[in-house]
Amino acid sequence: MSDQITVQGMVLSTMPIGENDKRLVILTRELGCISTFARGARRPGSTLMAASNPFVTGKFTLIQGRNSYSLIAADVMDYFTELATEQPGVYYGYYFLDFAAYYGRENIDCTEMLNLLYVSMKAILRRQMDRRLIRRIFEIRIMTINGEYALDEETGPETRYVIDYIMHAPLTKLYTFSVTPEVQNELDRNTEKHISVSVDRPLKSRKILEVMTS
Repeated sequence: MSDQITVQGMVLSTMPIGENDKRLVILTRELGCISTFARGARRPGSTLMAASNPFVTGKFTLIQGRNSYSLIAADVMDYFTELATEQPGVYYGYYFLDFAAYYGRENIDCTEMLNLLYVSMKAILRRQMDRRLIRRIFEIRIMTINGEYALDEETGPETRYVIDYIMHAPLTKLYTFSVTPEVQNELDRNTEKHISVSVDRPLKSRKILEVMTS
């Protein structure tokens, strides 16, 4: 039997497999973005049932097989169950997971993306910031982490200052400010332009979010 591996991460998505199993995509610090099978996770009474859902954050114990991982235990730090009642906050959350999955790759260092996801979910739940601004902060920062964002010289000086802050501020200080409507509109235009160039396939969660917030 293969040795057990313990990783820290967040579940990005799940899919039912057969009658009782699930396939999970987990963003981890140690292994990057991986797929793993949770055998029996849909069976009533399974110890993996609660941990095999999107947003769940914690430590996951895996066994590596020839072509995939198997989840055998989870030590959950946060379920983010409050998001389910947040409307439209939950749709922002699913979009953030989807965006992280777009950039996630196996065997890369995903520590900063994972930390960004965590503080972004907390920002949604705190209700202290306009979620439209939270969205743009998340998009700019995750594209920055993955080397696909740069300051646009055509952007006004106040907005450029905000973008520079988003790109470089400590994650603990990322969701601590507000902007004027004019800056928000310019952030929207600037970020949409970058996404149209950098993201080469449509994200279903993005379309759903736009419908729910229109």
